[in-house]
Amino acid sequence: MVGVSGGIDSALVSTLCAKTGLPTHCVLMPIHQHPDHTKRGLNHVRWLQKDHELVGLHEFDLTEVYDKFVDTMQYASSELGFANSRSRLRMITLYQLATTTNGLVVGTGNKVEDFGVGFYTKYGDGGVDISPIADLTKTEVYQLAKELGINEEIIVAPPTDGLWDDTRNDEDQIGATYPELEWAMDFVRENWYWEQGMESEGFLDYNEEKLSQRERLVLDIYLSFHNKNKHKMKPIPVFKK
Repeated sequence: MVGVSGGIDSALVSTLCAKTGLPTHCVLMPIHQHPDHTKRGLNHVRWLQKDHELVGLHEFDLTEVYDKFVDTMQYASSELGFANSRSRLRMITLYQLATTTNGLVVGTGNKVEDFGVGFYTKYGDGGVDISPIADLTKTEVYQLAKELGINEEIIVAPPTDGLWDDTRNDEDQIGATYPELEWAMDFVRENWYWEQGMESEGFLDYNEEKLSQRERLVLDIYLSFHNKNKHKMKPIPVFKK
């Protein structure tokens, strides 16, 4: 089961799944979605079906279900909470289908989202069984997508999580591009220390003056997202006896 959004990550994952020769269920789940997103996703699945007879298409418009949920939860109204609820409704849908077909839910997160800035919904699109591109940077995702011939309309579309009613994209929300975030991930990996079993971590000695103003800003953005979203990337705390 692959949730297909019309974006580059889900397009790549669904293509890789189709190439296994195993039954691949592509699921479109719009919730107040921009028509262009749904159209790109639909075009992509139809492109896959030309060469892969075991690719199936499922379309579930979850807008009415979501709106009912919003109406029910007005006493706990939170814009961010409702945005994440969209992702969790899609996760529930994918697992309902996976249980029905004895299948797996396949994740579409990349390395920057999953292990860098934590740009996904806990128990939403982060709730998956396998994650085939989670060790690929966004740059590598684009490279592989082009190599596999994925539709140009998907490759040129600005990345977006599709959780909002407006046109905001990933860069609008994060404040940095994916190549910038990849640079920050590499910089932190090369210049960060952490002492096992101790509350001691931070940057090794480096000359901050060698960084441009933009690089310092991107580094701050990356660390802010990474630190506040660590709870998504680590196992839940367990109180030992």
